[in-house]
Amino acid sequence: MAVVIKNELNEVLLQEGFPFSPEDLVPSGAIIEENKEQQLDFGAYNIQECKFDGIHLIMCTAEIYENLTVASEDIMPHVSMLFMEKGDVRASVEGIADKFRFSSLEHNIMYSPHREETAELRKQKGIQVLGMNFSPERFIALADSNGQVLGKMANAVAKKRGVILADKINPHITPRMKTVLGEIRQCQFKGGLKKLFLQSKVMELLALQCDQVENDFGRARTERHNISKRELEQLQHARYLLLRDLQEPPSLAELSRLSGLNEFKLKSGFKTVFDNTVFGYFNDHRLQMAREMILAGGTSLADIADEAGYSSPQHFSNAFKKKYGVAPSKLEL
Repeated sequence: MAVVIKNELNEVLLQEGFPFSPEDLVPSGAIIEENKEQQLDFGAYNIQECKFDGIHLIMCTAEIYENLTVASEDIMPHVSMLFMEKGDVRASVEGIADKFRFSSLEHNIMYSPHREETAELRKQKGIQVLGMNFSPERFIALADSNGQVLGKMANAVAKKRGVILADKINPHITPRMKTVLGEIRQCQFKGGLKKLFLQSKVMELLALQCDQVENDFGRARTERHNISKRELEQLQHARYLLLRDLQEPPSLAELSRLSGLNEFKLKSGFKTVFDNTVFGYFNDHRLQMAREMILAGGTSLADIADEAGYSSPQHFSNAFKKKYGVAPSKLEL
C-alpha cells in the first residue's frame, strides 16, 4: 500500500509506504503499539497507533505548510470511524462520496470495498484527528444485533457495498464524545489493561455515534427547512472558520463573506443545523475546550483563558461560572 503526496503544481513531494496499514489489523492477542514522527519541508506529523482484536486506533496531530493532495492506493477494504477534532480536509473515497468535507468537531463512519482514497489538505496548523479502522469481519461481529443503524451498515459491509453513517452532513462531535476522545489520548494503562480500556472506549464512541444518528442529529430539520447540500457544505466551512482561531474569530460579516452565505442564511442555517446561534456555538466550544484542559491538568488558568480567547482570566472565570455553575478554580481542585 502506497501514499503519494503532491503540491498544487502536481509535483510529487513524497512517495512511500503508508505510515499505517489496515491490512495489519491484529485478529486477537496482545496489543501492538507504534509511534511515528516526521518533519518534512511541506509539513509535519506525529502518529500513535494501537492495534488489537481487529481494531486499529490512530491518533494523529499534524501541520501543513502548503496546499497538498494525498492519494492512497491499494488499500485493504476496512470500516473507518473518523473524529476530526481540529482541521479541515476534503476527501474522495471511491464508492462513497466525491470530495466530501471534514471540518473541526465532525465525525462519521464509512466503508468502501474499493482500494483508492484521495484527500486535499490546505495549509493549516493544529490538525488533530482520532480514527479507528475495523476489519470488515470485526465490524460485522460488533454490529450484530446492536441496533438498526449498525445493522444496516453491517449488511452493506457484508455485501461489499460502500456505506456511510451520515451521508448528508457529518454529525458534530458532542461534548461526551470529546470527553471520551480525551480519555483515549490520556490513557495511562499498559498491556492487557490498556487493550481492555481502549476496547470499551471504542465501543462507547460507536454507541454515541449511532445514537446521535438514530436521534436524527438535525437531519430532519435540514430537510424541513430545505437546506441544500451546497449550503450544508458552506455552513460546515463557516463552522471551521469560526473555530480556527479562538483568539481572533471572524465577525459575522467576515464569516458571511468567507463562507459565501449571506448573514441571514448564515444565522438561520447555524440555528437549524447546529442548534445554536453562531456565537453561542463559538462560546460553548471554547468553554468546553477550557473545561477539558482544566480536567487534564498541567496548564495554568491564565494560559487556558488565553488559549480559549478570553481577554482576561476574570472574564474567562465569569463566563465559565455562568455556564457550569462553578468557578474554574474550584473545578481544578
